[in-house]
Amino acid sequence: MSDTTKSNSTVEYDPSENHSYPDERLNEVLEFVLNHEEVTAYLEAQNINPVNRKGYNDHGAKHIEIVRNRALRLYELLKRGGVPFNGATDQGLDEADEPVIVALAATLHDIGHVVHRDDHAYYSIPLAADILDRILPEFYDTADAVRVKGEVLHAILCHHTEEDPLTTEAGVIRVSDGLDMEHGRSRLPYERGGRGINTLSSQAIQRVSLQEGDETPVLVEIEMRNAAGVYQVDNLLKEKLHRSGIEDDVRIVALNSTGDGDALVERIEL
Repeated sequence: MSDTTKSNSTVEYDPSENHSYPDERLNEVLEFVLNHEEVTAYLEAQNINPVNRKGYNDHGAKHIEIVRNRALRLYELLKRGGVPFNGATDQGLDEADEPVIVALAATLHDIGHVVHRDDHAYYSIPLAADILDRILPEFYDTADAVRVKGEVLHAILCHHTEEDPLTTEAGVIRVSDGLDMEHGRSRLPYERGGRGINTLSSQAIQRVSLQEGDETPVLVEIEMRNAAGVYQVDNLLKEKLHRSGIEDDVRIVALNSTGDGDALVERIEL
């Protein structure tokens, strides 16, 4: 990463907004992808099965924006902390291709929801493969396009906790997917009367921030409004972090912000 990136270690940004990054190749690819009509259509259509038909939390365009920006923030912090990335390196690709792999995988990881919520990670693979075949030749020759495609598909597959990431890039996608947990994600099912554990626990999460840590390269701070948020942290996020390959590089601290001395949960640390 460039010196420009390193100077922004304390900058907080809205993870639901798209940002310009100091990596020229990443910016070029992102601009193309975010204006790609087919990708835009998938990001809208993929929310129907999980939200409208099954009452789950958001898995559409807003979720993708948050996951992609948190993944790139996580990538930045891990790189600054000296954590090696092996996906692009093993393939003989450039270091500049690492954030491209991360961004593409984050953008396409949930498109399998257009087929079904259940086992969606596996449905995402052929759909993403088709899209990548149309996008990557705009930026890579045939050999490098195949290599980038393989790494993106691996990261997409491994956001599913049944599959173990073999690259740091894939681990970043897996953990970042679990870091989209704030109350806004469950707004639609909650307003429609959904009171399942996924919805209620998400409603309890006030804020998530990613910072440079003292003991680890990354410190994730989670502010909870009540004890229901424990499910998001100690079940969903903990499962994503487990066997991600970056579990020793990320420290997660969740605090109950109610200020109530009788609160069931004051602090959780992973």
